[in-house]
Amino acid sequence: MPLDWAMTQNNLGNALWRLGERESGTAWLEQAVAAYTAALAERTRERVPLDWAMTQNNLGHALWRLGERESGTARLEQAVAAYTAALAERTRERMPLQWAMTQNNLGNALWRLGERESGTARLEQAVAAYTAALAERRTGRADFPHPALGQDVTPSPTARCTHARSGVRDRNARRGARVDMSRPCVP
Repeated sequence: MPLDWAMTQNNLGNALWRLGERESGTAWLEQAVAAYTAALAERTRERVPLDWAMTQNNLGHALWRLGERESGTARLEQAVAAYTAALAERTRERMPLQWAMTQNNLGNALWRLGERESGTARLEQAVAAYTAALAERRTGRADFPHPALGQDVTPSPTARCTHARSGVRDRNARRGARVDMSRPCVP
């Protein structure tokens, strides 16, 4: 049952993150970080590597948003570390959509760090992460998994979110409006 508890902790983190998105303070986001961190105590890379990677990505979202609301760079650095950890299991070969999405999220955190630093290294790293994500999205593999690669063809909640948002973006572009694609999809 520890993995069920960890799944519930992850879900709690998602709900807290969503509450944190709706308010300008940081209390909900701090609680989300605590819930994701608690989940990772059971959702280890060794036991459930893909769930671990998803929770690392979710932790990165909460840390990234906290980092945007704080003046320092510590939370953004932690977000970069969480996204980088997630990419160890969310590989391009194994999970192209999630890999591209996590690369994009990593780019967002690096971009914010780069805005706060005088050098260009973080901005260049952000460009590299965005470029990597775009390269996969251009292949078409990132839209949905392929049965020929032995992947489950049932779209995940994240895939449905990303696919739906890209449709909204395309529809709004035809109308001359924009969609904020910098906000992460949380499964």
